[in-house]
Amino acid sequence: MNNLESFWMPFTSNRDFKHNPRLLVRAEGVYYTTTDGRQVLDGTSGLWCSNAGHCRKSIVDAIKKQAELLDFAPTFQIGHPLSFEFAERLIHMVQGFSHIFFTNSGSESIDTALKIALAYHYSRGSTTRTRFIARERSYHGVNFGGVSIGGISANRKQFSSLLNGVDYICHTHNIKHNAYSKGEPEWGMHLADDLERLFVLHDSSTIAAVIVEPLAGSTGVLVPPKGYLGRLREICDAHDILLIFDEVITGFGRIGTAFASDYFAVKPDIFTTAKGITNATVPMGAVFCRNGIYEAFMDAPEGAIELFHGYTCSGHPVACAAGLATIELYQNEELFKRSAELAPYLEEAVHSLKGNKHVVDIRNLGMIAAIELEGVNNKPTVRAMEAFKQCYDKGLLIRTTGDTIALSPPLIIEKNQIDFIIDVIRRVLRSIN
Repeated sequence: MNNLESFWMPFTSNRDFKHNPRLLVRAEGVYYTTTDGRQVLDGTSGLWCSNAGHCRKSIVDAIKKQAELLDFAPTFQIGHPLSFEFAERLIHMVQGFSHIFFTNSGSESIDTALKIALAYHYSRGSTTRTRFIARERSYHGVNFGGVSIGGISANRKQFSSLLNGVDYICHTHNIKHNAYSKGEPEWGMHLADDLERLFVLHDSSTIAAVIVEPLAGSTGVLVPPKGYLGRLREICDAHDILLIFDEVITGFGRIGTAFASDYFAVKPDIFTTAKGITNATVPMGAVFCRNGIYEAFMDAPEGAIELFHGYTCSGHPVACAAGLATIELYQNEELFKRSAELAPYLEEAVHSLKGNKHVVDIRNLGMIAAIELEGVNNKPTVRAMEAFKQCYDKGLLIRTTGDTIALSPPLIIEKNQIDFIIDVIRRVLRSIN
């Protein structure tokens, strides 16, 4: 084994991990293989991202072919055909959106969306609209823009210099009213009206955009109450404020439709994606802009750059090849439909854990579920992390966030494999203190 010290691992207790490492060396379908040859069922699609399972041949072949043909081409004042082909393919997946801006991650997608929102208002002469409204308990990546609008304190406290002009509406999580909800909770639509409270402090004419995750994933799977997102849309429309959805997790079939905006029938002005866009085989993200946003920039002088923003690898040819093959696979295997059909089975399976030791709430929507555990006094996350380690030892990879176990298995998973996930978690809950 190579020395493990040189890699500073992200979002990891490095000392704990390197004392007892968990190393994966192969993947296929819904399984990882460890260094000692054990199979581990992937209950989290890697990190909410390998929606079609691992090492799918058609995607791998597309990557190999493209790397041999055109390994890299810049997209500053020059281009390559695949970036335009992929953008067109993506636009055809959703109605009312006309343009795609390519990035390399969800974090870059968020920063891009924020900059587009500011520049859009500037291009229209609305120079007072410089403020962002986000939500408590939100996660929008780890770049300075995303951390600034993110609502998780642990992700912010080490970094003092963040964006100014950001405020927050309240989160929607309420166990007292919504414990053990199946799908969208009945209580909480009125929480969207907290946005209007902020207009007293910040005149609505100063606000560029409101940004939310349609379903908040990394903070513990917080499913929006019925009507909540629609109410946000109404308020934003009434005050000429852009609405941005962060669909890095919910995009590409995770809740049974191409995007969460389809499922909830609420259209944002801009939405961000990454993860499932290439089945996580090559890093990539994309920002979708509704009709009219791109056009607002086109009054610039002829030959001028309309938006001073971009990345070296925006629209990378190998990523585009992976993305095209991924979308083709999603469609050929009808994985979004499969996700919708499997969702009720996952729902019933995960809710069967109600009443088990330590469980205080269970939440789900589509192929996402969460089991919230009672925290240990003065030791947040300890119980969930112990569950994570024991599940791994028993052949199951789960995700933990705070005191919550999160599940988001590949959309190709079978019912007996869902049963295995629930059985392992049930046994682990009985054994942990």
